[in-house]
Amino acid sequence: MSTTDTGKTAADGAEEATAPAPAKRHVGVSADGELGAAGSQLSTAPVETVVPGSFGGVRKPGAAGWLAWTGREITGWARWFWRQLTSMRVALLLLFMLSLGAIPGSLIPQSGTDAVKVQDFKDAHSVLGTVYDKLGLFHVYSSVWFSSIYILLFVSLIGCIVPRTWQFVGQLRGRPPGAPKRLNRLPAYATWRTDAEPEQVREVALKVLKKRRFRAHIDGNAVAAEKGYLRETGNLLFHLALIVMLIAFAWGQLFKSEGNKLIVEGDGFSNTLLSYDDFKSGNLFSTDDLTPFSFDLKKFTGTYEETGPNKGTPRTYQADITYSVGAEGKEQKTTVKVNEPLEIGDSKVYLVSHGYAPVVTVRDGKGKVVYSEPVPMLPLDSNVTSQGAIKVMDGYRNGKGEKEQLGFSAFFVPTFAGAGEGDMFSQFPALNYPVLALSGYHGSLGVDSGLPQNVYQLDTSEMKQFKDSKGDILKKRLLPGETMTLPNGAGSITFEKDIKEWAGFQVTQQPGSDWALVGAFTAIFGLAGSLFIQRRRVWVRAATGADGVTVVEMAGLGRSESSKLPEELGDLAALVHEQAPTKPDEDEPAAPDPDAEPPVPAAGKAEKR
Repeated sequence: MSTTDTGKTAADGAEEATAPAPAKRHVGVSADGELGAAGSQLSTAPVETVVPGSFGGVRKPGAAGWLAWTGREITGWARWFWRQLTSMRVALLLLFMLSLGAIPGSLIPQSGTDAVKVQDFKDAHSVLGTVYDKLGLFHVYSSVWFSSIYILLFVSLIGCIVPRTWQFVGQLRGRPPGAPKRLNRLPAYATWRTDAEPEQVREVALKVLKKRRFRAHIDGNAVAAEKGYLRETGNLLFHLALIVMLIAFAWGQLFKSEGNKLIVEGDGFSNTLLSYDDFKSGNLFSTDDLTPFSFDLKKFTGTYEETGPNKGTPRTYQADITYSVGAEGKEQKTTVKVNEPLEIGDSKVYLVSHGYAPVVTVRDGKGKVVYSEPVPMLPLDSNVTSQGAIKVMDGYRNGKGEKEQLGFSAFFVPTFAGAGEGDMFSQFPALNYPVLALSGYHGSLGVDSGLPQNVYQLDTSEMKQFKDSKGDILKKRLLPGETMTLPNGAGSITFEKDIKEWAGFQVTQQPGSDWALVGAFTAIFGLAGSLFIQRRRVWVRAATGADGVTVVEMAGLGRSESSKLPEELGDLAALVHEQAPTKPDEDEPAAPDPDAEPPVPAAGKAEKR
């Protein structure tokens, strides 16, 4: 096509072809840009800009030109990456990925929580276990990929919130922008003519807007006002709260500790690492961070509903203890209940479980007492049907005078349901009819091998079971005070009348939990503010028309289209109209009807742009 056909030269066409795409307009800005500053953003959300394909431009010859071009290219891509990382869509994507990453941490056993289950899973699934191990699915929350998502989300939130906060502070310190040239282009608009002077109308409008808690000032022939800053405040608070929650969560995971201890009535506990039955902690936790304290369990009290649909449900569940803080702390008494922990420094002591510990006495063939202790039993159901193991490791000699070790499989019920087929069970959790069932073994318990054992189970691989004179397995159900005699002068075991109870305690140190709670509540309030509060601007212009009559124009602009904005503008217009009423038309009758409705401003109009 020739230049005479279009009226453009080839140079003009090339220049037009390389011109960048026009920038995006904000909500409320007209095509000809008439709104200007009045239509600027009503939020602090970052503006997306067009990113060129190359940031370095033309590369000059030589090493210096290459270095300059490379530096510009790296800087440009770094800025582009930073803009993408701090955008809202990337933050939401990272948050979604974080929630997805937490799913395997809930479904797959974690080494930090239960290493035994992890090993059992690996043994049962050799191939899948290896894959999971390489992907870090057995320690999700400390894995590289989960930490990367977590850190990127943290950086994204900080990179988003800091500039938006400074921008919002600048908006608070500034004044609402002046009125645009053509107010009738805005979504909500009203106008009327009045005999009042323009200065009088502006003063009335300024007073009305300030009474409605608008930030307002007179700018030329118009009043500019703005309201709804709490929307952006809530938005910023929500993001700040997320940062606080992330920091609190990370701090708590790195410095947390959690240990469990089973204590029988009359025994005590000292908050040292060796005193725990099991213990796990964060990567940065040190044993020096353990709060120095100790306590003794004096008595456990448990009462239960005896009748009705809630039969067997605990009514009272509490542990009476005495504790002291530090090496020379004064002894104090307190009661620990479910969900009412004992707080000592940064540590909390929770009551988490309960059971029975029947006292048994074991004698050898000569009647010498070689074992006399309460034996904690692990509950199997809500009625405290329990099982355990009794291990006599030292001091026992059989009927021939030979050193041996004894083991007894024990089954205990606090309220015996009667003899029947199969295993016995309890029908109520209280000590109404306690029965202890025993079967004995002799030989080696395997404790001398150095391998850890479960204290509630017997390793019978190197033991033989006691048998009676008929060759049957020796087992017996004992009532309190009864004794089971072992064959061949091997001794006896007695179920003492004294039955103790035990309580399971969990001692936790979770730094940052209070901050996480504060962050959660702040996030809720901030989100509510950002959803239910609308930021909007209102202008009232009063100027003398060509015929000498004052023309009043009112218009409003919101961050997003809302049916409440025209309604609010109508209310404001009505208040201004009361003191600057509409000038009657000269063609109308001189005597208006006193019963007629008062004139109202012109109806607002909505225009989608």
